[in-house]
Amino acid sequence: MKHPFEQAVTEHGAVVLRVCRAVLGPAEADDAWSETFLSALRAWPDLPDDANVRAWLVTIAHRKAVDVVRAGARHAVPVAEVPEAAAPRADEPEESLPDGELWGAVAALPEKQRLCVAYHHVAGLPHPEVARIVGGTPAAARRAAADGIARLRSTYAPHGRVSTHV
Repeated sequence: MKHPFEQAVTEHGAVVLRVCRAVLGPAEADDAWSETFLSALRAWPDLPDDANVRAWLVTIAHRKAVDVVRAGARHAVPVAEVPEAAAPRADEPEESLPDGELWGAVAALPEKQRLCVAYHHVAGLPHPEVARIVGGTPAAARRAAADGIARLRSTYAPHGRVSTHV
């Protein structure tokens, strides 16, 4: 028998929020989290009793994150003043990371690595489930997650702060 929806929110809400933050960053994570659970609530009656609820919710969060990224790409971002120098590229790690910047380092990972790190190491999903969500094979998902962790270690480990559990 399926548990009440409120129990799913209680059990998996924090993980879904961490995934949304890892994929989108803190500014857009709350909206994606809310949209995830609104969509999940609508679909809850049709969810099979034996479904992996965490994987199902992370899949919904993934789709909501994609929607947010697509919507952001279509809109210009107004600024008070145009910066004189170009901002650093998101796919290039910063030279030194101050304390509290782990999520920024995760955000700077290439997209596939960031998603695989978020879904495997943050949400705790197995590689075959991660591959189903992001596309590709379990081996490719495992490699992308490992490469993401290796990149985090190379940019952040000099301070001794990165483990395989982001």
